[in-house]
Amino acid sequence: MKNKKKVSIITALTLSVSLLLAACGGDTEKSSSTPSKKAGDKNEAKMEDKIVVYSPHGKDILSKFEQQFEAKYNVDVEWLDMGSQEVLDRIRSEKNNPQADVWWGAPSVNFDQAKDEGLLAPYKPSYADSIDAGFHDPDWNWSGTSQTPEVIMYNSKLVKKEDAPKDWDELLDPKWKDKIIIRYPLASGTMRTIFSAMIYRDFKDSNDPAKGYEWLKQLDANTKEYSANPEMMYNKVAKGEGVLSVWAMPDVVMLKENKNYPFEFNVPASGTPVLTEGIAVVKGAPHPKAAEAFYEFVNTPEAAKLLAEEFYRIPTRKDVKDLPAWITETEIKPMDIDWKVFQKEGDGWMKHWDENIKNGAKEIKQ
Repeated sequence: MKNKKKVSIITALTLSVSLLLAACGGDTEKSSSTPSKKAGDKNEAKMEDKIVVYSPHGKDILSKFEQQFEAKYNVDVEWLDMGSQEVLDRIRSEKNNPQADVWWGAPSVNFDQAKDEGLLAPYKPSYADSIDAGFHDPDWNWSGTSQTPEVIMYNSKLVKKEDAPKDWDELLDPKWKDKIIIRYPLASGTMRTIFSAMIYRDFKDSNDPAKGYEWLKQLDANTKEYSANPEMMYNKVAKGEGVLSVWAMPDVVMLKENKNYPFEFNVPASGTPVLTEGIAVVKGAPHPKAAEAFYEFVNTPEAAKLLAEEFYRIPTRKDVKDLPAWITETEIKPMDIDWKVFQKEGDGWMKHWDENIKNGAKEIKQ
């Protein structure tokens, strides 16, 4: 949907509006952090003809919303699919010359890091009242789009339900040696969160990561491979090259129901980190009006329902009705986590894992 006529149409609209405002002595436009009740209509008047989205949501979701947004707004959507940590690193590197307009998808801790580094532009969406305080930044530098519980995933053809690990510590049993496939953590917000949660369990009381590091060493001993991307991890577990992993519950359900992967999951009995996945406008976005319109578009109740039904995302909005049974009937015990600790300590924890634990310290030092 690359209709080049949209440039001339938007130019004409912009000129007409400018002349009308000049004739009437109209006020300047309100700040983007104070949206109108019809944010989409407001944005259409001066919409740019392009938007660039960085996201870890994958081709299926991004292509779907690209088509729908282009059809509604006649704006060319370009997206780049990469891990959430990779998005943060890229936006950091582009701070002095931003290329992205919207960052869609990452754990809240990644957005908090970006906020502290001055990488995000505040934007309070028109649906702000439908999101609880815990699901957005106090200054609206980001807001939550979905909730993501982390689970233990297993190949249901090769592991019986009664034998599958029911809690985190069961992953350390020697019987799982070389049977665990894990997404490479440094590029993945999901895996960084899971690893950090395993450290935090003791750190919250001791202020010492040592026991958490020891836990990760034992997990490493049972890990056959750290896959470079999620698809590689999915395929290896599905083929039986490994039979276990740890990952996001919605993705496991999607792979099972949509793609017939032989996957099942257990929600860890002792509790699990539940991520808030967010969205933000990049500071200095080249196409700010298109960015605001996209932000609103992918978070309408209709979009949230579509994401739940077709892409297995659990919405943060309170006004989404008739959600699938897998959302309403699954019991989740969230871990009590101070996300500010993850933000402060997470990079150091992951650096230690990378330099001293990954693939066995003895292999790294050889």
